[in-house]
Amino acid sequence: MAYAEQKMSSNRLIALIVVALLHVLLAYGLITGLAYEGVKKAIKRVTTVDIEEEVKKEEPPPPPPKKVETVPPPVAPPVKINVSTAPPKIETVTVAPPPAPIVLAPPAPAPAPPPAPKGPTSNPQPRGNPGSWATPNDYPSRALREERTGTTGFRVTVDASGRVIDCQVTSSSGHADLDQATCQNVSRRARFKPALEDGQPVQGTYSNRVRWVIPE
Repeated sequence: MAYAEQKMSSNRLIALIVVALLHVLLAYGLITGLAYEGVKKAIKRVTTVDIEEEVKKEEPPPPPPKKVETVPPPVAPPVKINVSTAPPKIETVTVAPPPAPIVLAPPAPAPAPPPAPKGPTSNPQPRGNPGSWATPNDYPSRALREERTGTTGFRVTVDASGRVIDCQVTSSSGHADLDQATCQNVSRRARFKPALEDGQPVQGTYSNRVRWVIPE
């Protein structure tokens, strides 16, 4: 490409030198009286010279770049992994069901009131004076000599006829002979009106005390 440009510049320079010489010759011809026609023909011949510029040759396209063969990287063989074929152990967790809700039972109905008694209801009532059931004459002789005193509490069971069928000491006087004398005399002498239930005589109980005092 530079060589073509240098050649074209040389041609132009030569043409310019030729033209300059022609002008000098023309001037000289005029001065020397040369024939006008001769000079004109010379000028015409010279000026009609075509200066052909060399056609720029297109440079061939550069060759395509060579493909660089890439070598694939080495591939390591796959590592063998020992995979267990046994299935995983499944643990079963037993979850206790939630406790059942506490249901409160409805309150029990109130018991029915007892039927109204058909007649008066009462405990056994003494017939006569209870003080006559045990007298100073009933004092045990040994206790009297030793001047022992005391009070014995008792409870008797009275049957439907009003008679004493049992006697028990509920509080002792501290002396067995005084306690024994109490139940013996009360069972023998006491008489009662029987207890009543719905107007009918029934068995009942009666409680009292005997005070043993040394007679004067």
